[in-house]
Amino acid sequence: MTTVEDRELLKLPEAEPRNIEDRLRGLVRWEGGLVILFVASLFYGASTSPYFMSIQTFFFAGLNFGEIAIMALPMTFIIITGEIDLSVASMLGLSASILGYLFMHGWSIWAAMAICLVVGIVGGALNGFLITRLGLPSIAVTIGTLTLYRGIALIVLSTNTATGFPSWTTNLSLPIGGTHIAYDFAIFVVMAIIFGVVLHMTPFGRSLFAIGLQQETAFFSGVRVKRIKFLLYVLSGFICAFAGILYTFQQASSASDTGTGLELNVVAIALFGGVSIFGGRGTIFGVFLAVCIFGSLQASLTDANVSAQAQTIVTGVLLLISVLVPNARDGFSRVRSQVRRRRVRGAT
Repeated sequence: MTTVEDRELLKLPEAEPRNIEDRLRGLVRWEGGLVILFVASLFYGASTSPYFMSIQTFFFAGLNFGEIAIMALPMTFIIITGEIDLSVASMLGLSASILGYLFMHGWSIWAAMAICLVVGIVGGALNGFLITRLGLPSIAVTIGTLTLYRGIALIVLSTNTATGFPSWTTNLSLPIGGTHIAYDFAIFVVMAIIFGVVLHMTPFGRSLFAIGLQQETAFFSGVRVKRIKFLLYVLSGFICAFAGILYTFQQASSASDTGTGLELNVVAIALFGGVSIFGGRGTIFGVFLAVCIFGSLQASLTDANVSAQAQTIVTGVLLLISVLVPNARDGFSRVRSQVRRRRVRGAT
């Protein structure tokens, strides 16, 4: 004999396709808007400087935004599941500090790099353990580890600056041989393809969307929710540590404040790319478009002699837009329903 709860569960498969179809339509509209905005940003850049459309501009844009774009990929996975990781930039800085410290104390560059990646895995595992095993909110945990990892970086390297890395490492700040493509951006493109295939073409990717849409339903459907979230945080720590290594080689130096404040850009790119802050929605293509828009805007604003402080205002505005616009429809629906209730009460 079936209960009321059983009948409700049986209705879920019928409602789910319509829900997914509506979300896909919303994503197509959002990504279409991103394409238009990207073209508009190119026209704006061309109007501010005659040199904006040069190959050198695109090289430096890819160089400056490469590590941020790389960190935005695991952030996309995490936000799709309804969580967040605000410690990404601090992990990048910790990795850079440890790399510089070990190299200054006679370690080989390869051994130092390996230690950095292990530290990234451990740091990500700490986030994942606190969130999935202890049930703590991800925003509170990662704010705590944001300050923790940055504090450790300051203890490790203090106010020193590590330099003198092998000459081959500084080549990563140059274009790929025979092209005008930055190594960081090329790595991001390859990783974006891999992340896109995993997210949109594998059962693992479908599990991420299921967790973000309805975590309890996903759990009772056999999805290992806690394990998947834990692995995502480990992956985020590993990739952020890798980004710290790339950042160090690009700058040819490392310091304890490396990457300070970059977490805002990482979150902004993911959300502006169409990833819902509430989980269950997003595409890697949208994140790729967001990277291109942010990179072109930064380059055009720099050419227009806009200060770095003013550019953070632009980032903040885009972040607000990415949160408000996708949820405007739901907000209007709630307002209309409240108006209707008041009218009904007034009529009675």
